[in-house]
Formats: sequence, C-alpha cells, structure tokens
Amino acid sequence: MAHPAAFQDIADNLGFLDDWEDRYRYLIELGQALPPLSETERNPANKVNGCASQVWLVSEAGEADGRKALIYRGESDAMIVRGLVAVLIALYSGRPVDEIAATDALAEFDALGLREHLTTQRANGVASMVDRIRSEARAAAAA
Repeated sequence: MAHPAAFQDIADNLGFLDDWEDRYRYLIELGQALPPLSETERNPANKVNGCASQVWLVSEAGEADGRKALIYRGESDAMIVRGLVAVLIALYSGRPVDEIAATDALAEFDALGLREHLTTQRANGVASMVDRIRSEARAAAAA
C-alpha cells in the first residue's frame, strides 16, 4: 500500500534530518501548521483518552476513489504531540476506511525512527491516537 503524498513528504524530510533536535523542531513546525480546532470541537467526545497531554481528534465522513473515507483534523496543547498529530493526519486523513484500518502507524513511526526517541508517555499517547483512528475506521467500514 502506497503512502499518501503528505506522509511521504514528512518521511523524506525526516530522512534528511540526522540530529534529533532538528527532528523535534520539524515536528513542532508540522504541529504549528495544523489549523486550530474550534472551541466547540475541543470537547470530551473528541478528546483522546490515554494521552498525558490534551489531544483532540475530529473525524468526518468523506469519499476516496468511490469508497467511504475519513478526513481527520486534530490538535494538542503540547507542541511535540501536536506535531505527532500532524504526522498521523498526514498518514490517515482522506484515505478509504479499509486502508485506514489496515495501516499500522506504529510500524510506520518505527520505520521513521520516531518512537525510539519519544518518552514512554508520548509513545503510549501515539498508540492511543492510532487505536482511536483505526477503530473509527473499522466502525465506519462496518456501518
């Protein structure tokens, strides 16, 4: 399964950055580029449980290649986590629900070398975000 162009761009850019300080700066820049959620979207239904920082994910039904798809938007109150949200959105948003459900973002993060430099709390938070996204995709596929 090919990666979405936005995710591939991030993977390519991370590949050019050898220093972890530069990679963290890049993640922060990705997060800063995310459009903010509205105050009403920052609600308990959109909040991701299992994250140490505040994380909200909003999904909307869409279509990709004539199939059900989900479009994601998100935000966090922590700069690096917001960047991780941006990476997940680049990987999952706008894709058909069956592809979302089948895509293991944790394996993708490992391939990019991202998880090895995250604190345990942040890595657990990423896993919670991925679980939420994939379970929403499975539910949308079943509906």
